[in-house]
Amino acid sequence: MNIPSRIPSTRRRLRLMPRRRARIQGQSFNRLIPNILTLLGLCAGLMAMRFALDERWEPAAGLIILAGAIDGLDGRLARLLKATSRFGAEFDSLADFLSFGVAPCMILYLWTMHDYRGLGFVPCVMFAVCMSLRLARFNAALDAGPVPLPGPPPKPAFAQSFFTGVPAPAGAVLAMFPVFASLAFQGWGWDGMAEAVRHPAFVGLLLIAVALALVSTLPTWSFKNFKVRREYVLPLLLSIGAYAALLVSEPWAALAAAGLIYCGMLPFSFRSYLRLKREADELVESSPAEETLGEETSGAEDTRFTPR
Repeated sequence: MNIPSRIPSTRRRLRLMPRRRARIQGQSFNRLIPNILTLLGLCAGLMAMRFALDERWEPAAGLIILAGAIDGLDGRLARLLKATSRFGAEFDSLADFLSFGVAPCMILYLWTMHDYRGLGFVPCVMFAVCMSLRLARFNAALDAGPVPLPGPPPKPAFAQSFFTGVPAPAGAVLAMFPVFASLAFQGWGWDGMAEAVRHPAFVGLLLIAVALALVSTLPTWSFKNFKVRREYVLPLLLSIGAYAALLVSEPWAALAAAGLIYCGMLPFSFRSYLRLKREADELVESSPAEETLGEETSGAEDTRFTPR
């Protein structure tokens, strides 16, 4: 009598064993999204220079704005996804230098500054150099692991909501103001005003002023911890809606107005910084006095209740 074996065959045993998938070594795709956005911003700056070589000023100016919008998203997205890294910070600075330091200079030089030849090239070089110095100052303030890089000391708590100098995207928008205004005036048929803002002397002086603002110590709002009072919420929302409508109907006029609005905000930013600094200094000065008074009061109480 043949008794079937209860031991399964090797083939059946291998078939019933669970398959193990090999783990892929590498980074999560979510951690690459900020670097991908930075790369897109870099490509936008390169494409802006390519359109400037073809004298297509409208797409060239629009790509600078696109690069600025991407620059505002990649850092916040990196912090949201917890994907911040030293590589990302360095890559972002290099992309910013090209998109906001080199591309605007090239566009403005090909647009009007080449009429002054060597003299027209000097403000462009000065703007690019100041942009690189600003970004280098920003990188010097970063920590490199356990050993910090030499750079400026950390900001006090009240200064965390302020940039030191005009940030790179805002500097590029201010430098491109003549292009935005000229395109808006041309659309309205104001050819005389368009030629006036296109004059190399006006563009050169503006480039020098913006370059100095980039490397200055002027405190400017970063809008990271910006709080709006309750009575100002509705007017702010209505203003944003009106600006959005203007941006759709007259984009170049809206972009030129954005530069003027930002310039108008700089004195208020400086005043706010001085007010917070004064309050912080008063708080620091009052703290030692309170500690001394507490020690004296404690000593008096000890003497009073000490048995003689």
